[in-house]
Amino acid sequence: MSEGLKVKAAGSCQWDAASLGEIMLRLDPGDGRIHTAREFKVWEGGGEYNVVRGLRRCFGMKTTAVTAFADNPVGRLVEDFMLQGGVDTSHISWAKFDGIGREVRNGLNFVERGFGCRGARSCADRGLTAVSQLKPGMIDWEKLFGAEGVRWFHTGGIFAALSETTADVCIEALKAAKRHGTVTSYDLNYRASLWKSIGGQVKAQAVNREIAKYVDVMIGNEEDFTAALGIEVEGVDGNMTTLPVEGFRKMIDKAVALYPNFKAVATTLRSVKSATVNDWSAICWYRGALHQSIQRPGLEIYDRVGGGDSFASGLIYGFMTFDDAEKAVNYGAAHGALAMTTPGDTSMATKADVEKLVGGGSARVDR
Repeated sequence: MSEGLKVKAAGSCQWDAASLGEIMLRLDPGDGRIHTAREFKVWEGGGEYNVVRGLRRCFGMKTTAVTAFADNPVGRLVEDFMLQGGVDTSHISWAKFDGIGREVRNGLNFVERGFGCRGARSCADRGLTAVSQLKPGMIDWEKLFGAEGVRWFHTGGIFAALSETTADVCIEALKAAKRHGTVTSYDLNYRASLWKSIGGQVKAQAVNREIAKYVDVMIGNEEDFTAALGIEVEGVDGNMTTLPVEGFRKMIDKAVALYPNFKAVATTLRSVKSATVNDWSAICWYRGALHQSIQRPGLEIYDRVGGGDSFASGLIYGFMTFDDAEKAVNYGAAHGALAMTTPGDTSMATKADVEKLVGGGSARVDR
């Protein structure tokens, strides 16, 4: 049996969890389309941040986010969203704004949620962002992991792909976390559009294979493991209509053989019937055994963006609280399912909502 996770005791650190990544302003046209919208609702969101935001807002943990913004009203708006979500803002790096965004900017993400046969779609405007300009040596990791202390550190492939330097920052952070005994997790989150201008899939695999050496808990979906690590999943067609668990078991076996430092590997299983109906479940390998969540065929989706991040936060909460992979994968799958019933990248679920769903509860009215 492989070695389990060694999470520091609750109360021994200032932070239960910390993230590293970009936090953008999401502009949401509601039920309409980006290219015909006359008004947008705004939210905050980012693949890595969404995880610690869920841990704070849904599960009540103390979290902080390492990120950077241009110091202008848009950056301060995103900071205000973070404050509303309860995530600590003391590890934001503020870059002096040049007045028009020629040198530094804040990321914008236009996202429409899709419906029926029309899939969700995003249009990101994130060039020259403050966080993409982070370089090794700019963040005081000894302060975060040493003086303050962090029980769990999460980052991911979106941040690693932002620029030629962010992958090095990611590795620097993971090494510092490991030095201080902090558990590390990484969501592969492969996005071809982010890698296109800095070396494409070949570069993505080279970067992610190096990062993987410092990760305790690797998270991703079937596309991520293939595109980012080059590990194929047997029996999966191009449209992801069939997701055989045995194929994922073999894929995980290959991943663990290549990276014996992996203590756990988790993946969501999403078969898209339409933008608003998905089959949804998850699996998690831990200490030599594979655990599968409750399956939710025909899950009705309101806004799928952030569902995988909410899965990750539920999974992390389960491991930190119970050290039980069966509970962790079910908390993750339930939290992800609930997050997709409301708009925005971040979860609006409560821990009671998650525990009700984990326990087999229905959608009957609570009175």
